[in-house]
Amino acid sequence: MRPPVPAAPVPATAARLAGVASSPVREILALTERPEVISFAGGLPAPELFDTEGVRAAYDSVLAEGAEQALQYSTTEGSIELRTAIAARLTARGLATGAEDLLITTGSQQALTLVTTALIEPGDVVLVEDPCYLAALQTFGFAGARVVAVPTDDDGIIPEALEEIAAREPVKLLYLVPTFQNPTGRTLPLARRTAVAEAAARHGFWLVEDDPYGELRYDGDRVPWIASARIAADRTVLLGSFSKIMAPGMRLGYLRAPAGLRRPCVIAKQAADLHTSTVDQAAAARYLRDNDLDAHVAMMCGAYKQRRDALLAGLAAALPVGSDWNRPEGGMFVWVSLPEGHDATELLKSAVAHEVAYVPGAPFFVGTPDPGALRLSFTTHAPDEIREGLHRLARALA
Repeated sequence: MRPPVPAAPVPATAARLAGVASSPVREILALTERPEVISFAGGLPAPELFDTEGVRAAYDSVLAEGAEQALQYSTTEGSIELRTAIAARLTARGLATGAEDLLITTGSQQALTLVTTALIEPGDVVLVEDPCYLAALQTFGFAGARVVAVPTDDDGIIPEALEEIAAREPVKLLYLVPTFQNPTGRTLPLARRTAVAEAAARHGFWLVEDDPYGELRYDGDRVPWIASARIAADRTVLLGSFSKIMAPGMRLGYLRAPAGLRRPCVIAKQAADLHTSTVDQAAAARYLRDNDLDAHVAMMCGAYKQRRDALLAGLAAALPVGSDWNRPEGGMFVWVSLPEGHDATELLKSAVAHEVAYVPGAPFFVGTPDPGALRLSFTTHAPDEIREGLHRLARALA
C-alpha cells in the first residue's frame, strides 16, 4: 500500500480581504431577526407598502406576452425599454438624459462597484463624507484605495475642508450621498453642491453622487443633483436605484456616466455578471409603463412622514438628557448623538436584551469616531410599533 500523501496547506484568501470588515449592520440584523424585536437598525422599506399587485401584474404580463425574450440572455447595457423610462424620469426632474447615457446594474451597490473597478488603482485617494455609507467603505477597501475622510457638519460635507484636502492630496474620486445621507439623513444645500462641483473641476477628480433616497422627500423643496452642474458634467457619475421606491428584492439600479467612463463600466459588468436579470428588467419596464410610480412614491412618502414624526416625537423621552438628533426632510434615517460618557456600541447589548435595536454610529466613521453616535431607521415599522420601540429603548438606556 502506498503511504499517504501529506496534504499541503490550502492557499490563503486574497490579501485585499484582510483590511475589509464585515458590515456591522448586517450582523446586527442577524441578531434581531426574532419577530419580537423592534429594530431601528436596518434601512429596510416597509414591505406592506410594496405595490405587490402591480409588480405581480407586470411579471404576469411579461411572461404571458414575451416569455421567450424575458427569460433569455440580454445585453450588458440593459433593457432599452427600461433605460428609456429611467431617462424620461431623470429628464423630467431637470437632468437631461438619454437611454444611451445609462447602464442598468444589479442594484446601485453594483453600480458603485463597477465605477470603483473602472477608476481605482490600489493606493488611489478616495474622499468620503465622515461618517460614510458602510458598503461604500467596503467597496473602496476591496479596491485597495486610500480612503480619506472629509469633515462634515449638520449640512453635510464642508466645502472649505474639501478644498484644503484636495489641494494637498492626489484625489481620484469623491463619493457622497448628498440627499438624505446614510447614515445621518443630512441633505447637502445647493450652495455646497455647487462648491463641490467646482472643486472637482478645479482639482480634476471624479464625483460619484449616490442617490438612493432622493425621491423619499417629506418636507421642503427638492435640491438639484450635483450631476446637473455643467462645470462638472464631464466627471460626475449619478447612481440610482429602484430598491427604495419599487422593491429591493428586484435588485435594479443604474448609473449615469459620461461615455468615457460608461464603456469601461460595461466591460467591468461583463466580467461580473454579463447582465442584470432580464425578466426583472422587463417587469420593471412594464410596471413603469402601466402604473403611476410617482403616485405610489407619494403614498409611501405620506406613510414614512408619519413614521418619521412618530420617532422624532418620542426621542426626548427615550434618550438620555443631553442627547442631540436631527430632523431629516426625507429618507430613512435619524442621526443621534448621546451625551459624553455614553457608548452606543456597548449600550446595544442592553437594547437587544430589551428587544429593540439600532445601529451604533462608530463603524460609519473613517476619522475619529463619535462613540455616542447611533443611527435610527424609521421606515420599517408603523407609528404604534415605533412608539413601543422607543419605550423599550428608554428602559434599555436608563
